Amino acid sequence: MNVANLQLEGLMMAVASINNLLVHRGLLSIDDIDIALRKAEANVTGDERTYEDMSPANRDAICFAIRLLQIANNAQGEADIQPFSELAKVVGQTKEPYNDQR
Repeated sequence: MNVANLQLEGLMMAVASINNLLVHRGLLSIDDIDIALRKAEANVTGDERTYEDMSPANRDAICFAIRLLQIANNAQGEADIQPFSELAKVVGQTKEPYNDQR
């Protein structure tokens, strides 16, 4: 596996852990984080370059980290954050096709 992928995996899990801590300390709500992540994805997918110059697989790659953090955030009722492999699996299972893939 590419070392950069492992570094990104660690970074995503660190951000998920920080988000979890922010919620449990009462500084942000799950909804606050969800809204911020949805805005981030909308900004990325709304960029003209994303649709004109990128394949659907590359669009998914851009959105993967955001979607993984959304899933981790919305599963916060559990004691611990799910492992990266479980979160990544859910990202793949819940992804919907883009308009140009239908």
